[in-house]
Amino acid sequence: MKRVSRLFKCSLLAVAIISIALLTGCASYYKVQDTGTGKIYYTTDIDRQDSGSVLFVDESTGSQVNLQNSAVTEVNAEEFRANTKKK
Repeated sequence: MKRVSRLFKCSLLAVAIISIALLTGCASYYKVQDTGTGKIYYTTDIDRQDSGSVLFVDESTGSQVNLQNSAVTEVNAEEFRANTKKK
């Protein structure tokens, strides 16, 4: 009985560690520039619409943004955090 319980606990711990590693290691960060105004936004998720626009949530303000003309660039976590004050 103790062996099964110990094995179960070890399995749960392994699953938790792997889940955390996958969630933190697979995050994508984007810099989105409005090509009309030059304004720059940072986000972790881009939804490209059929119309050609991009829809996303600005990480700095929490506002939903829809841009018709934009330039999207993937950035590293360090640049994302520096520009969004996220830790």
